[in-house]
Amino acid sequence: MTIHRSVLCVSLVGAVAAWAGLAAPAAADTALPERSIVEMTVLFPAGSSADVTARLLADGMSRRLGNKVIVVNRPGAGGAIGYRWVMQQKADGTAIVWNSNSISTAHHSGALAVDYTAFEPVARVLIETPVLAVRADAPWKTLGEFVAAMKQRPREITIGHSGVGSHTHMSLVALLKAGGAEAVEVPFGAAQVVPSLLGSQVDAVLQLPGALTSYVNGGQLRLLAALTAARDPSFPDVPTAREQGFDLNLEAWRGIAVPKGTPASAIASLEAAIKATVASPDFVEASARLGVRPAFLPAVEFGRVIAKEDGEVKTFMAQVGLLKQAEQGVR
Repeated sequence: MTIHRSVLCVSLVGAVAAWAGLAAPAAADTALPERSIVEMTVLFPAGSSADVTARLLADGMSRRLGNKVIVVNRPGAGGAIGYRWVMQQKADGTAIVWNSNSISTAHHSGALAVDYTAFEPVARVLIETPVLAVRADAPWKTLGEFVAAMKQRPREITIGHSGVGSHTHMSLVALLKAGGAEAVEVPFGAAQVVPSLLGSQVDAVLQLPGALTSYVNGGQLRLLAALTAARDPSFPDVPTAREQGFDLNLEAWRGIAVPKGTPASAIASLEAAIKATVASPDFVEASARLGVRPAFLPAVEFGRVIAKEDGEVKTFMAQVGLLKQAEQGVR
């Protein structure tokens, strides 16, 4: 996540092209083990935006890779639990993580001792727009009205997010900073954020659209703002924070990463399967229904995006007093 930009994208090339480039690999640089299962660790619980989109990707990869890709949820500590598990697995391409901006926020919040360099980027898959949502019967119709209410009632209005150190947590902090307002931050697990709003446990939530779309379309929730530079194509009638006077661009990305030391040929096989999946009509159509946008980037370009953003995240977290030093070693 960056205070001005954060992106996620994934792309997949055809399986044929992937295997064609792997003829006669060296013993120390093999592709994926034959007939092996690829386990995709998702950093958030079942039912979250991360979970729904990961299962969509895993299905497409399984059909193109020649290896079954299964999803395992390992939530907690803003993503740190899942990252720690994956980095300790064998670096052969069968342990992959549904990576996100949380690799930087978890590290710089002190929850994860290692940073993004403990992993090899494979591909960016998609990007998402953080949005501020309230119940349909809430009194606020605009972001300006909501911020004004927070200023009139400091630390009374409650806002839920996906957990300390998560992208939605950092997005909420950035929103409060931009608005000069205070609220009660309520860190739920990602799967509990939307139910907490529907059940009137909180006044609003800062969340990603995958978990909100059906409730917005069903008239139960209302979106006050998209926290990105441009309006989200899935919600074209929802104005951006910038349109309403708050300079925010907090796009979220998701992609695939593997433990450091994974053979280049295994990374190439995974990248090719991702590219082909992301470009497929089924993935594009399902993404539109979920309110996310396919945004493939190959491994090298994806790595540059992560490195640049990590520095921006560190700077922002220092500015808002959330930068902490993790203990040395794996936590």
